Order: sequence, then structure tokens, then C-alpha cells
Amino acid sequence: MRPSEEVCRFDVSTGIIEAIVENPGAPRGIALVCHPHPLFGGENTNKVVQTLARVFAHLGYLAVRPNFRGVGGSTGTHNDGIGESADMLALIEEAKRRYGELPVALAGYSFGAYVQTRVARALAESGRPAQGMAIVGTAAGHIEGLRRYPTEAVAKDTIVIHGGRDETVPLANVLAWAEPLDLPVVVIPGADHFFHRRLHIIRDIVVSAWHH
Repeated sequence: MRPSEEVCRFDVSTGIIEAIVENPGAPRGIALVCHPHPLFGGENTNKVVQTLARVFAHLGYLAVRPNFRGVGGSTGTHNDGIGESADMLALIEEAKRRYGELPVALAGYSFGAYVQTRVARALAESGRPAQGMAIVGTAAGHIEGLRRYPTEAVAKDTIVIHGGRDETVPLANVLAWAEPLDLPVVVIPGADHFFHRRLHIIRDIVVSAWHH
């Protein structure tokens, strides 16, 4: 049976966050899935984000796909990932209050993946680490025309997926971030930053690698 899907509004300490929630019924955890850069058209209906959310719903998680501040029905203005990280931490607390004290999984794409590395660090430092994480097309290092992303270190079991022909975030950037962490990166040959015609590969990688 396909999970139910609805648009929800979460009233958190940092404002209103609008999110699409996919509920498989009796969820085993909460999966927070974050979208690409809001100043470049990123929103929670993005196809990569939708793919990740549906993977986690399939795996039995309540998949929460928020719009970052200033996008859709979410209040506030863009804050370079700093305010967005605070929003996501507040959203996790509200989701737990609403749906139960469940384990938390993190997923994100591009700018959303960068934000999730910050969220994961904050959760770990608070003594409540995420159960696991899957990030795709992760914004890392210097990106032409944008800025430098000081992407945080992540747990060794993080699933990191990148396109071999990503021209937005060069693969070299992600390898340079991952190398000192001894972190494996799954490269999809021929895939650009948008993973056209490769969404099913992302799905298969996460499903096969997720052991939580």
C-alpha cells in the first residue's frame, strides 16, 4: 500500500515550516529529506528529493520533506544554511512531538545535503545522533558563482552518492571532502547534478545500503 501524502504546517520556534509528509502507517522512524538551494529554484517537489522521500517511506519511515525558509508556505528568508539548520533541528523536535519519539534518519540533495551535515553534527553533539544519513549531489567546497561550502564531517556509514559528470558540484570537491574522513563515495557514471534518467539508481543504492 502506498503511504498517505499530505501537506502539513509545523509551527516551530523559528517560524512556520511547510512540509510534505508521507506516512507509511506505524512508522519505524522519521526521515527528514532536504531540498536544493532555494535561491536557484530548490523546493520540496524536486525529483531527487521526491525520490529520496519515497525510498524512506518504502523503508517504513515517516518521510518529512520541508520547504526551507522563504520557500512555499515556509516563513523567513534564506540564511546560507545556518538558519536552515536551526529550522531543521526545530522541525525534528516538533515532528517527534507530533508523531512520537522515533529514531531520526537524514537525507538531502545538493544544498539540502550540506544542511544535513550541519544537522547531523548538531544531533551528535547533543547526544542524540541520527540513525543514519543518505546525501546526494552534496554541496562541498568552492562552487562557481555561489560560495564555499564548509561541509561537516559525517558518520562512517553515511551513504554518499554523486554524479560522475556533475558540473554544478564537481566530483573532485566531494572526493576532497570525503578523503580525510575515509568516507566512501558512490559515483553514478554519466550522471549530471540533476540525475536525469538516473533516479532509479539512487533509489536502488539507498535501498540496498540502508541497514538500520
